[in-house]
Amino acid sequence: MKKKINYKKAPDSIGNAINSSIIVEDFLPPPEKLILKEDNSKITILLSKKSINFFKEQSKKSGVPYQSMIKRVLDLYADKFAHK
Repeated sequence: MKKKINYKKAPDSIGNAINSSIIVEDFLPPPEKLILKEDNSKITILLSKKSINFFKEQSKKSGVPYQSMIKRVLDLYADKFAHK
C-alpha cells in the first residue's frame, strides 16, 4: 500500500509527480556478482614502442589501464578467430 504524503511547500507539478511515483525494486546484483573472475595467465611479451605509446595515450584519455585495453584487443581477436 502506497503511503500518501502531502507536499504543500513543493510546486503542484512536483508534488503531484512525487505523490504519483512508484517504488522500483532494487534490480542490481550484489557487488560480489559484478566481479568477473577470468582464468588469466601472466606472461612477458615484447611490444613495439609505437603500440605501447598508442595504448598509453588512449589510457590517459579514457582512464582505462593500458594493459587492460591490450588484453581486451587480444581477447576480441582470439574470440573472432577461435570459432572458425
